[in-house]
Amino acid sequence: MVTLERNAAGLGQVRRRYAGRAQLRVDEVAVEQRFRIANGWFFWSTRLLPAPRRKAMHAFYVFCGEVSSIADGEASRTLKLALLADWHAQMALLYAGRPERPVTRALRDAVDKFHLCGEDFLAIIEGMKTVSRTDLRAPSYEQLDLYCEQTAVAVGRIALRILGAGELDGERLAAALGRGMQLTGILRDLAHDAVRQRLYLPRELLHEHGIFATMRSYVLAQPALPEICNALAERATAHFADAKRAIPAHPRSAMLATTAILSSYRTLLDRLLARGWMRLDEPVRIPAWCQSALVMGPGLIGH
Repeated sequence: MVTLERNAAGLGQVRRRYAGRAQLRVDEVAVEQRFRIANGWFFWSTRLLPAPRRKAMHAFYVFCGEVSSIADGEASRTLKLALLADWHAQMALLYAGRPERPVTRALRDAVDKFHLCGEDFLAIIEGMKTVSRTDLRAPSYEQLDLYCEQTAVAVGRIALRILGAGELDGERLAAALGRGMQLTGILRDLAHDAVRQRLYLPRELLHEHGIFATMRSYVLAQPALPEICNALAERATAHFADAKRAIPAHPRSAMLATTAILSSYRTLLDRLLARGWMRLDEPVRIPAWCQSALVMGPGLIGH
């Protein structure tokens, strides 16, 4: 009788394990399909990654898309903050070993395998709360740097760990590349962000040029705008240079996508500088290879 009970218990464990693996496969397929629809070219480039890294990258980008779509959506501020608070709870469940949603279930193995830090996921959510809570208008350098840290840098840390970058040197690379990309995205999207009631140009930089108002249309029409944008571009250039110096410390296989992203954003910044800042609605022409690599950048860049 005892033997029968033990056999039944063992069979139950096997069934639960099989059901768990089957559910995980369903979740991974669903996440892959969502990723493919949202990131067509990037989807095919990730096929070159080993399966565990590829699945992790798909799940991570879908997570980024989920929280980003909340911040950019048409819901009320109260609802946005409630939805983001729920994502905070979902990440707590993931790290407690009880993920509830397809994307967090798909992330479960990646969290353990690639040592993904829960604080980075929470930082991304906090960054989305920042733009959901209020319309950003001329943040201080400190506020802007915190926002870069919460979004682009945190995204970079997770992505680099998935790709196989070293943890310590990866921190330096993520910090430099993330900030450079975010500042370039701000310069690229000045007109677009103004429509969304956002102005990311630093307050101190505006004050240095005699601009104390934060009305977006007023600021973008000021004669000093080119000097302000060039100064911010210099900061982005310095970050890109630091990122380039950090790349050789990592395995080449882990840096292929990172190098392409760095080169593409550096090219984008050069094209923006060449176009100038008095014709913000004029599109910047980017080479085809550059357009493809820009798609690979963190999905939160440009908020």
